Amino acid sequence: MKRTIRTTALTVGALIASLGLPAGAAHADATTPRIDLRVLVVSDGGPSTDAIAAELDAVGTPYTEVDLEQSGRPVIDAGFLADTVDGRPRAKFQAVVLPNDNPFPANSAEMAALASYEQTYAIPQVDAYTYARPEAGLQYPVYGGYSGSVDGVQAQVTAAGKAGPFGYLDAAVPFEDNSATVGESYAYLSTPAAGADFTPYVDAPIPGKSTRGSLVGEYRHDGRRELVVTFVYNQYQQQFRLLARGIVEWMTGGVHLGASRNYFAVHVDDVFAADDRWDSELNCTPGDVDCSDGEGVPNPIRMTPSDVDYATAWESRRNFTLDLAFNGVGSVDQREENDGVDQLADKLIADRDRFRWINHTYTHAFLGCRQDTSVVPWKCATDTDGSTQWVSRAEVSAEIANNRAWAQSAGLPLDNDELVTGEHSGLKLSPQQPEDNPNLTLALADNGVKWLGSDNSREPDQRQVGTATTVSRYPMNVFYNAGRAAEQVDEYNWIYTSRAQGGSGICEDHSDISTCLSAPLSTTTGYADYIVPLETRIDLGHVLANDPKPHFIHQSNLAEDRIAYPVLDGVLDGYNDLFADNTPVVNLRMKDIGTELQRRAAWKAAIQAGQVTSYRIGDTVTVEAPDGVAATATMPTGTTDGSAGFGDAYAGEVSGWTTSAGRPLTFTLPSSVPSPAATVDGQDKAPATRTTPRTRVPAGVTEQVPYTPEH
Repeated sequence: MKRTIRTTALTVGALIASLGLPAGAAHADATTPRIDLRVLVVSDGGPSTDAIAAELDAVGTPYTEVDLEQSGRPVIDAGFLADTVDGRPRAKFQAVVLPNDNPFPANSAEMAALASYEQTYAIPQVDAYTYARPEAGLQYPVYGGYSGSVDGVQAQVTAAGKAGPFGYLDAAVPFEDNSATVGESYAYLSTPAAGADFTPYVDAPIPGKSTRGSLVGEYRHDGRRELVVTFVYNQYQQQFRLLARGIVEWMTGGVHLGASRNYFAVHVDDVFAADDRWDSELNCTPGDVDCSDGEGVPNPIRMTPSDVDYATAWESRRNFTLDLAFNGVGSVDQREENDGVDQLADKLIADRDRFRWINHTYTHAFLGCRQDTSVVPWKCATDTDGSTQWVSRAEVSAEIANNRAWAQSAGLPLDNDELVTGEHSGLKLSPQQPEDNPNLTLALADNGVKWLGSDNSREPDQRQVGTATTVSRYPMNVFYNAGRAAEQVDEYNWIYTSRAQGGSGICEDHSDISTCLSAPLSTTTGYADYIVPLETRIDLGHVLANDPKPHFIHQSNLAEDRIAYPVLDGVLDGYNDLFADNTPVVNLRMKDIGTELQRRAAWKAAIQAGQVTSYRIGDTVTVEAPDGVAATATMPTGTTDGSAGFGDAYAGEVSGWTTSAGRPLTFTLPSSVPSPAATVDGQDKAPATRTTPRTRVPAGVTEQVPYTPEH
């Protein structure tokens, strides 16, 4: 795992200076313009501008969207783009995103207004997906270039891209090829037009040629700068997620509101306890509620001391910390049944400082309604008047407190603020239990719980449950009731194949599941060849999406065949192959993830309510936000907040959260970062008026949604 953070030798600001923009920081005077830290996104309804807007949303960067296909939209003219505030000229947007290099009709007054605005205030323009042509600084593809599919192509960041906006990447930018029958990426590969001031940042080999064609590059002309992107994408595709940070950093010059990290955390549930095992003959799990009462013989899976040794060695090798969600009764029962001996607990307790620990309740009891398991699926038991029978406040509280007491006696370094209930029980569960157990809220307050784990497949959004705030966790498609690869594949086939193929038919009944199989997998090779690559891709997609939510597996997956590790290694190895040392995976504990999500929600609400104002004048950035709302920003290395350095180093810049305490925040940029100029080259040329062909949409490419058994 690459964990060392270093600063790239050439910052985005230094790159801009090296390319000839006005050097040196401009201190404010009456003629220095104010540049508002907001992006203008002009959309034609295509996936590429939508993807950039989604990235700005995720980062927390304010933007205004104008939909060209919407009637009654605002007209983009000089008054829409700029005005004067307190006698000072103001540019209302620090960057412009267009669907292509010119999406307007011939001789458009709107395009002319944009060109003049960009020239006057040195505002960069992103062409989200455009045809390669001289108006965008490139040769037509028919002149030695290429137009067509780039599925599976291995693109590369050029030396200029590494020195500039894409310095956080190692070099490789692999394009997805997830389906032999679906076209996923279309591109125009071409070389710079004769005489054009064009710098490729990301390129790929032109098929049948010895030359390479640009996929992302900078075109400088007429006192303007354009980032020219010549491949189509959507927000879920890996190639976009790899490049999204650089697109935002290029368009903002590395000075913008919002911040982005690549996060990965893994919770291991049911530690000290044992997990019931899938029965391939019964197609259910004896001892759990998916089997009828008394059906089958339970055959539990439990870690051993050697599994703990493997886990700690893996953590050391990967420089990664696992979060162990534990049930103390598992060890108590083991000692009672084995003359006081529990070698697993002894080993885990001896190595307790190698892990983070989370209270998972004492017995893993279901803490919602009282379950009637006489039927499959189970239902909530009711009183004679039809009212739901709930697990009591005292019972819920005992599950929390008893596990906490057991942990204290074992010396586990527990954070009492955090809790994950068994099966996320107590929280609403459709269809059987459509509301929270009202006694859960009371018990959480009784025990001072502030952060409560929830299932992201049920509740992706954070919410309050009494005194606690939820932290949604991604269920990994490595099943709780499988210790061996063959068991995992057998259950996977049962879930994801049709009834005609011997499966459950769940996929036939749920159209929202996108991981269904056309034929059963081999129990010998299916895990390594199909399930691991698919789950790795899904989980790595979360990591690349600035998503801090943790993933969860179970202790059974660290036992026997240790089937979790190929997926975890796949995510971390894949990440290391893509990112530079200055952009490490961020591995947070549960309460810190909860705090990050909570801050983001408050920040997003303030932006949507129009309560955030931010602008740059010369080398000073001012941010005004509501009192008590933490503000987030990304700035060049060396930026100060008052007299102190701002933020933490990440991806060659600094970023972080800071609270206004009822006053405007002021940041001072380092002298190496140039200020936008009042005029650029003194030119005022109208743009070419030829419009670009309609963008091609990647067919059928969406985020994959699995179905995962709950425990």
